[in-house]
Amino acid sequence: MGADMREDAGRGEDAGAGEAGSGGGVDHEFLALERELTLLLRRARASSGEMARQVHPELEPAAYGLLAFLDESGPRRATDLAAFIGVGKATMSRQLRALEELGLVAREPDPADGRAWLVRLTEEGRERFRTVRVARRGRYVRQLSGWDRGEVAELARLLGKLNAGAES
Repeated sequence: MGADMREDAGRGEDAGAGEAGSGGGVDHEFLALERELTLLLRRARASSGEMARQVHPELEPAAYGLLAFLDESGPRRATDLAAFIGVGKATMSRQLRALEELGLVAREPDPADGRAWLVRLTEEGRERFRTVRVARRGRYVRQLSGWDRGEVAELARLLGKLNAGAES
């Protein structure tokens, strides 16, 4: 859907929208933000499922972000992973068991605490994940080829600011 069509479609929502902001009227900027984020998130969910299947046909879409975090951060305790993803220990245990069975992660004793375990990507997991990530980055480069680097950097900065605000 093009930007003009999204804008026109959003105008229809304005009539039923409640009042927002201190002006007492419809807050068009926040309606536009909601519309664009909804579209972005819908596409991201679909893309995440596709990327997960490229890493491994049996990989759950939600696990792709877990692999990304492990690739960037290195070995972590399951409790740290659960906190980062925002799930409970039981859900994280189930996801980690599935990733272990697929050969994408392994557990090893935590050298700082012999009672605890660290989860790390296996070589196969790292290789499969990075292959998909490189392809994904290539799609971003193609999609944003008409943007200058400053615009890409500004988008990344603003999304980082949005994400940081969501964490607090």
